Parts: sequence; C-alpha cells; structure tokens
Amino acid sequence: MNWTEILGFTAGTISAVTFLPQVIRTWKLKSARELSLLMICFITSSVSLWIVYGILINNIVIIYTNSIVLILSLFLIYFKYKFRNNIYQ
Repeated sequence: MNWTEILGFTAGTISAVTFLPQVIRTWKLKSARELSLLMICFITSSVSLWIVYGILINNIVIIYTNSIVLILSLFLIYFKYKFRNNIYQ
C-alpha cells in the first residue's frame, strides 16, 4: 500500500464516520423526527452509485468509504421507520 492509498483510506474513513454521531444520537433518543427521509434516500442512492463506480474502476478506497456511508445511511432509514410511531416525535 502506497502513501496515496493510505491518504485515501484515512480521508475516506474520517468522511464516512461523520454519519456515526447522527446514528448514535437517533438510536439513543429513539427518535428520527429531525431526519429528512428524502435526504437519506439521496445519500443512499449516491453512495450506492459510488460503490458501483468503485467496483467498475477497481478502486478499493471508493468502495470502502462509500460502503461505510451506505451502512450508516441504511441504519438511519431503519431508525426512521422503526421510530415512526414514537410519541416523542
């Protein structure tokens, strides 16, 4: 692994983990009221396309980074559905 790949993995990890605090907050509060389902769906669609692109050009950094964001986005969609009837929303 060369330094540009290390840089890519580091930058990608930091960027992808920016979703983690929102996932944790939503889970702890058991509320997803403040989350826009449309925004989450756009993000999910976008990173899915980035993953396909990464596969087509065989770029592990793109695949890795966007896979993390995809997983976290799917958690947010799940929470949006799961907590939809929460009385605190």
